[in-house]
Amino acid sequence: MHGRGILCRLGKSAAGSTIAMMAAALIPMTILTGSAIDTARVYVVKTRLQQACDAGALAGRKFMTDLTSTALDATATAQAKNFFNNNFNPGWMSATEVNFTPTKTANNQVNGVATAKVPMTIMSMFGFGASKVTATCTARYDVADTDIIFVLDTTGSMACAPNDSDSTCSSYVSYAGTNSYTRPSGGGGVPGYAGTTGYSVPEKSNSRISALRAAVLNFYDTFAANADPSTHVRYGFVTYTSTVNAGQAIMDMSPTYMIGGAGNSTSSWNYQSRYVSGDYTISSNSVYRSGYNSSSCADAGSPRNPAPTQNNPYPYFSNGTASIVTTSWSNWYGCRFTTSTLGPRWTYKQIPLDVRQLVAGNTITDPSKVDSSTTSWLGCVEERDTTASSSFSQSSLPPDLDPDLTPNSDATRWRPLWPDVTYMRNNYGSTGTAYSNGDSNSHPNMGTSTYQRYGYTSCGKPVARLQVMTRTAVSNYVNARDFTPIGGTYHDTGMIWGTRLLSPDGIFKNDTSTWLGSSSAPNRVIIFLTDGDMAPSPYIYGQYGIEYYDQRVTGGNLSQQTNYHNARFLAECTAAKAKNIDVWTVTIGSSITSEMSSCATMPSQALNTTDGTDLSNKFAAIAKQLAMLRLTK
Repeated sequence: MHGRGILCRLGKSAAGSTIAMMAAALIPMTILTGSAIDTARVYVVKTRLQQACDAGALAGRKFMTDLTSTALDATATAQAKNFFNNNFNPGWMSATEVNFTPTKTANNQVNGVATAKVPMTIMSMFGFGASKVTATCTARYDVADTDIIFVLDTTGSMACAPNDSDSTCSSYVSYAGTNSYTRPSGGGGVPGYAGTTGYSVPEKSNSRISALRAAVLNFYDTFAANADPSTHVRYGFVTYTSTVNAGQAIMDMSPTYMIGGAGNSTSSWNYQSRYVSGDYTISSNSVYRSGYNSSSCADAGSPRNPAPTQNNPYPYFSNGTASIVTTSWSNWYGCRFTTSTLGPRWTYKQIPLDVRQLVAGNTITDPSKVDSSTTSWLGCVEERDTTASSSFSQSSLPPDLDPDLTPNSDATRWRPLWPDVTYMRNNYGSTGTAYSNGDSNSHPNMGTSTYQRYGYTSCGKPVARLQVMTRTAVSNYVNARDFTPIGGTYHDTGMIWGTRLLSPDGIFKNDTSTWLGSSSAPNRVIIFLTDGDMAPSPYIYGQYGIEYYDQRVTGGNLSQQTNYHNARFLAECTAAKAKNIDVWTVTIGSSITSEMSSCATMPSQALNTTDGTDLSNKFAAIAKQLAMLRLTK
């Protein structure tokens, strides 16, 4: 009875049961906790192993020296393992059997495989062994696909030495005169360009433009040295003065983009030109002849020769003269014959001239002359419509500053620059109509050698659209006979055309499209070089006509011409950067202007130098900056 009572009391007590239950539950709770802890450790180790693998593969590709062998060279292998070990020390988190194996792929990438064993802590008490973790990685060292437009100042001052002061250079250009040369064929220009006469300021032996040629080639070499064989690089060039030779580039896109182009209903553009409004007498010679009475004398004169026509009331011989014989009767002396040599009386004003044959590439008779002179288009252009202002909204840029606007009206089409028919006038201080009897030095023609020699009009080397270029092709461009210094400095003209050629949304967008097989668009870069401040003149004939008369940029406020052009330049720089174009400016000069600093993507991308060798170094530094390290996983 007594023993049975004790058992009964124990059976009715809960204390003993709780202890047993807790002991039984402790085992699975420990397993769950240990699993969580050890799983977290494995995850942390795998994450660090992946990071170390990435670093090792990246270092291996960066230090790869042999691109021809199928195996990864010893230097790259050693550096890959060093970077791996620096990022994953053996024994970290008690990991064992840590291994990293870098290998080379067929397309010169570096693959990596990293492994490690992570011992269990709590879970080892339950018989679980170490967990093996693996990470794979791939890396390559290259430059991203890149499109580069060089916008290069080729004005007259580029003939000076890099360290010449402004006054020294100005004096040199003023008194050095010019050399003439024959424009080469095969330069990418319109049919009227090749074989014509161009002019340039004689270069000093250590000229700025000579240093520029070397710098461009040094850039090319530096960029190529940092490029992976699979990298795509395209180059383009814009040389600028007061205008840009973009005619053939435009025509390649569509002749309808030019006023007077084929398929375009508009045939003419307004030029500051002249037309014959009458005859004037150059000389006369009178003689009396017998055998006439008053009646026969009146009928003895000869009409104007050449005879007028309905379309040409004042025709002339090829020497620019006409003749007429008039008679008069004298009761004392008889019939007087007066033979007069006539010349043209010119009216000077803005007039429309038919440009269809000019744009078509034909050589035509110069409509502003009477001596059968011929003329052709060199390829430089006048800009489309603009707004005279010192401030511009990026949301509503005028046609000339909109890099993406496709010509669809006369206001948005370009016009041929035509110096042969463009004239200044003798009524300085007035924009009104002027007159002259015959040609006059006070009505200078922009197409004459005198005005070309002094840079009042210039038409330089045709632009080169973006394309894959060999080193020889780049050298041929910058060392061509027509890559020469002449003309005035208009930074806005260069920036406008550089941005147009590089814009991914404009008429040249196919030139800068993503390469077939590439996953991303190319980097787009403008390298803008100049050797001086903006220096427009009211009397230069360029991209906006003759500002003194046309007033497209200033609206008549000529005293602010430089400020207005700077505003256009900065507006176009902003438009370029808004399209993710990376802008670098390089100034040959002792200081960097605020405009060049503001134009660059970052202030550090506005550079300057007064040394030719250093200019090459600056270009090489830009090329190295553009080289990119890319990791592909």
